[in-house]
Amino acid sequence: MTASVKTLDLQSLPKVSLHDHLDGGLRPATIIELAAAAGHKLPSTDPVALAEWFRESADSGSLVRYLETFDHTIAVMQTRDGLIRVAREFVEDLADDGVVYGEVRWAPEQHLTAGLTLDETVEAVQEGLEAGVASVEESGRHIQVGQLITAMRHADRGQEIAELAVRHRNSGAVGFDIAGAEEGFLPSRFKDAFTYLAEHNFPATVHAGEAAGLESIQDALVHGRAQRLGHGVRIAEDISVEYIAAEDADEAAVGSSGLDEDGLSAEDTVGVVTMGELASWVRDRGIALEICPSSNLQTGAIAGFGGGITDHPLDLLYQTGFRVTINTDNRLMSGVTLTDEFELLVEVFDYDLDDLLALSLNAAEAAFLPLEDREALADHLIEAYSGAR
Repeated sequence: MTASVKTLDLQSLPKVSLHDHLDGGLRPATIIELAAAAGHKLPSTDPVALAEWFRESADSGSLVRYLETFDHTIAVMQTRDGLIRVAREFVEDLADDGVVYGEVRWAPEQHLTAGLTLDETVEAVQEGLEAGVASVEESGRHIQVGQLITAMRHADRGQEIAELAVRHRNSGAVGFDIAGAEEGFLPSRFKDAFTYLAEHNFPATVHAGEAAGLESIQDALVHGRAQRLGHGVRIAEDISVEYIAAEDADEAAVGSSGLDEDGLSAEDTVGVVTMGELASWVRDRGIALEICPSSNLQTGAIAGFGGGITDHPLDLLYQTGFRVTINTDNRLMSGVTLTDEFELLVEVFDYDLDDLLALSLNAAEAAFLPLEDREALADHLIEAYSGAR
């Protein structure tokens, strides 16, 4: 870690979580207990071994294999009591990680096998979230959470789920999302649902630029009217960097995007960054990228850039002015917390406290909150980070 953050307790710093799946953040012990009650067979009934199984399965490098792990978590989230418990513990675990604002995304249509209606699932999750907030408040801490109601890309319930989200906008729902297999299921599949959301002034984030590339991102912006991009990391495919001698660089062309081969400024080499129209559009309009570093490595989302976390283009995106936010995606599957992801950035990209604050402020600005609440959240982050110096 750099000197400025080496001795800091990053877990205690306030954080904003925008991309975290409810069915990807269960406690292993809870899965085991709920599975026993539901008669669902698990790979292991030992909490430590089960957690390791989830991590190993997620490390396959395949998004399809990664998504298969959810068969077990979703199976134990089919009853009202199960949803309440999972949601409550989810909030408690976020607070333990220092999260002060979190958006919890999940797909109600996947939780109907035991007879619950769509509205009943949303109400159960909201009850659990509120119970978690109350539990955190009782411990002397504070956290605010909201639901991101998600439709599955391969299903045909987009309009129904959009209406569900709008119906619960005053009782916990803060935004809409589509998730699941990205390749072959463009957001245009749900264009009428996205139009409905826009007509009701309800915000949307769209999974795009993870398992599919620029076409998926373009479609998310055009037909999905996305205000944020879930992952969005493959927008870097529309960026090129040519390394040349600094003395040969045209300063006007390079601007503030001088990079060396390690992503850091250097006197003898300069990276001349060229952006395509799509990348420029996303950056210039501050469309937030919900980047999940460890998950991106596990699912193969960054395979086109290299085989390791050092090849992740998030640093290029951050340095060239994209609104990068850092998230966990699925804490159980990836075996990470937001604190872990922050520590990873410090280790791999030599980020300091100012960088972590900037990323956190990006997330606060992109949160699906009223302006006044976003400003208050940003002020809280600035005060806390200033006090940590």
